[in-house]
Amino acid sequence: MARVVGIGLQDFSKIQKEKVFYVDKTRFIKEWWDSKDEVVLIVRPRRFGKTLTLSMVEQFFSVAYAENNYFEGMEIWKEERFRDLQGTYPVISLSFSSVKERNYEDARKKICATIQMLYQKYWFLLDGNTLTEQEKDAFLQVTAEMPEYEAALTLKTLSCYLKRYYGKKVIILLDEYDTPMQEACVKGYWQELSDFIRNLLNSTFKDNPDLERGIMTGITRVSKDSIFSGLNHLKVITTTSNEYADCFGFTKEEVSNALKEYGLEDRQNQVKKWYDGFIFGRQKDIYNPWSILNFLDTVKYRTYWAPVDCHLQVAGSRQISSSSYLARCHCENTSSNSLVSKLVREGSRDIKEKFEALLSGKTIMTPIDEQIVDSQLDKNEEAVWSLLVASGYLKVVAHEELEELDGGEEPLYELALTNYEV
Repeated sequence: MARVVGIGLQDFSKIQKEKVFYVDKTRFIKEWWDSKDEVVLIVRPRRFGKTLTLSMVEQFFSVAYAENNYFEGMEIWKEERFRDLQGTYPVISLSFSSVKERNYEDARKKICATIQMLYQKYWFLLDGNTLTEQEKDAFLQVTAEMPEYEAALTLKTLSCYLKRYYGKKVIILLDEYDTPMQEACVKGYWQELSDFIRNLLNSTFKDNPDLERGIMTGITRVSKDSIFSGLNHLKVITTTSNEYADCFGFTKEEVSNALKEYGLEDRQNQVKKWYDGFIFGRQKDIYNPWSILNFLDTVKYRTYWAPVDCHLQVAGSRQISSSSYLARCHCENTSSNSLVSKLVREGSRDIKEKFEALLSGKTIMTPIDEQIVDSQLDKNEEAVWSLLVASGYLKVVAHEELEELDGGEEPLYELALTNYEV
């Protein structure tokens, strides 16, 4: 009997407990742990399983889930050395996904409030002698109103407390690190927020002697010079990287197995047309997992992942142009969509013409800049195309290799719309 499809579930243990449809991606744990990279930033489009992956990592390593048996029978459980690792580390996990405020002060308070809620999970540290009386007082001062200099040190300080309590260094997981930055770009407070985020990330992931490993996820790779200055040990995995290429999204084989489970083998060609097309590194034929889950649930070909409520308006017999349509559509309320909409509205004639070409089924050739400075997107066309690739709207069909070019030349990338759904 086919498993129930649970839409929107992002908690690993809940998925296992309720036995809903799930594709085993636990091999990510092995690949990441064996890489030995201290801090990794993984960039993938929205709704590609980033949050679920971090939930999986947290619940595998965290001492809070030491009695969790949901990994038995999965790929990671085949190796005894990983069985011995399960439930043995203190893990700090938080997300900036909800930080979409109108101004800098509210965004700063929202981040501080998120950290305050995180601290509340560790009230037990206030009992006993793990913390000094001064440290207990400082613990209680972690609030939404705390000053910036104190907020920047909170995750580093919590790492110290947990290392002292458990006797092991800490794994830190930060989901959607870039959501506040994209919102700041759209709403005009980029510089203030980037300074605050930079100080927080540096103290957490660079100047932290109690850090064992760290993972950050997001949609974009924000430029090293803007918020990652000083994080020289950061390993960045973008959509053009080969690492973890099949760990996010569904492969052709995984989709084929899912369709068989639900008796939908005859739909493979149409499903491929609609939802295949993502390319990560050299891995082709990656399907959008959100769209596949929704298709399995409804058995209807629809636009599930791309912006919704985008209705082409017709005045008499005159249709608006494709670029005007994109600029005027009321897109799903995400930071990345807001940025895309802003860039189309305010972009140059050349950008609009390239959009027209893409929407008519053609490809374009352009350099791309994967180190995005959100505040400069309106001035740097390469960053615009990079944002669209990172967000999943475009895919890299082919690109020139650096060794094929004369010194100083930038490689050109051939870009196309990802699939029929997009």
